[in-house]
Amino acid sequence: MATGAVQRGALKLSDWRVIILASLGGALEFYDFVIYGVFAQYIGAAFFPADDPFISQITTFAVFAIGYGARPLGGIVLSHFGDRYGRRVVFIVTILAMTGSTVAMGLLPTYAQIGVTASIAMVALRFVQGFCLGGELPGAITYVVETAPRRAGFAAGVIFFCVNTGVVIATLLNLGLQSSLDQQQLGEWGWRIAFLVGGALGVVSFLLRLTLGETAEFKRMKHSTVKLPMAQVLGRNGVNVLLGIGVLAGSAGFNGLLFAYIPTYLSQNAGYSALEASQAQNLCLGILSFGLLFAAWLGDRIPRRWILGTGALLALALSLPFFSAVANHSMNLLVLFALAGIVASCLNGACVGIIGDLFPTLIRFSGVALAFNVAFSVGSGVAPLAATSLVGTTGSLTGPAWYMMGCAALTLVAALLVRRFEGHIMQGQTSLAGADAKRAAVSTAS
Repeated sequence: MATGAVQRGALKLSDWRVIILASLGGALEFYDFVIYGVFAQYIGAAFFPADDPFISQITTFAVFAIGYGARPLGGIVLSHFGDRYGRRVVFIVTILAMTGSTVAMGLLPTYAQIGVTASIAMVALRFVQGFCLGGELPGAITYVVETAPRRAGFAAGVIFFCVNTGVVIATLLNLGLQSSLDQQQLGEWGWRIAFLVGGALGVVSFLLRLTLGETAEFKRMKHSTVKLPMAQVLGRNGVNVLLGIGVLAGSAGFNGLLFAYIPTYLSQNAGYSALEASQAQNLCLGILSFGLLFAAWLGDRIPRRWILGTGALLALALSLPFFSAVANHSMNLLVLFALAGIVASCLNGACVGIIGDLFPTLIRFSGVALAFNVAFSVGSGVAPLAATSLVGTTGSLTGPAWYMMGCAALTLVAALLVRRFEGHIMQGQTSLAGADAKRAAVSTAS
């Protein structure tokens, strides 16, 4: 068997159920991500009013960034409990806290009603959301790779697919609200509907997650848990963490540009209409959603590092021609973004399965959380600012290409180095699962 691939095995209906339920929190995360950005002008006016609308908007996005800043801290704390006491309890607590925060944001009185208390409360709620999300996606990755080790890559890919559905739901809801309400109604109360819908989705997710059990792999190891998982991650698995960050860098950079920067770049810098920008972004997102599923499926059959390295190499080679073609209008925008979606599929589809396999069970949650949160908090969080600064510094609309190339270079290096570490732990876990099944069969026969 090739290193990096795991033994095939069809996912059972029960496996699918677990994977989908584990992915719900990530979908809610990206739903909130898009909703907050879409309605930022109304949130700013309601909670951070200023004489200068620009100052109000900057303050609003600074509060948004607080959520990203809280993620690494949340990842450290929540992964500690996940590795010590089980994945299930963390899963339930995080989805409940996220749901409560989302509902509270939709019901929160404005600055005009309760003064600066409203501003402080909004900041606190964003912090709680970010803190919980620091453990949400790493927890989901840990949960599904331990639930379906034979198809760990594809199972982890389904998580990212479900995450993208959160973006789709948010986009469709925004379209519906913009079509049915005028600007005054949106500013006064319409934006709240989006948060309350997110809260309703969170309540359903919480109730469904109550039916989840603990993973069999953690049950096997729960009597041998590590007292300080994060200390062991840093002390004995520091190289794995660095490799994990590198593995995720390309995906984090691309997602940060696509979701937070590209729409503004296309309409305000590159001379495209808002409709053209939206069409290109959504086409890329659609291709990425289904393309990463194929890449994840393929990663259970061939070494995932091959797929990741291919995506990184293509991103490194094509980023500059891509932004040059966009800036010069020398190629159809939809074709360009369709190609970008294919390249990003290799990055997104392979990376999650790899990082799930970089750490042993006793510290897997902590290791994945640290690598994931550092990579995405920095790679995605810095992307809009870095891209904007590069355009200003270079005086060229191809400036964002250099940021994407830097992220892709890190991933390419990681893909070349990860062979020593990737593809061993999950194989051993698969062997344990197979041994358990054989023992059960012998017991039943006797």
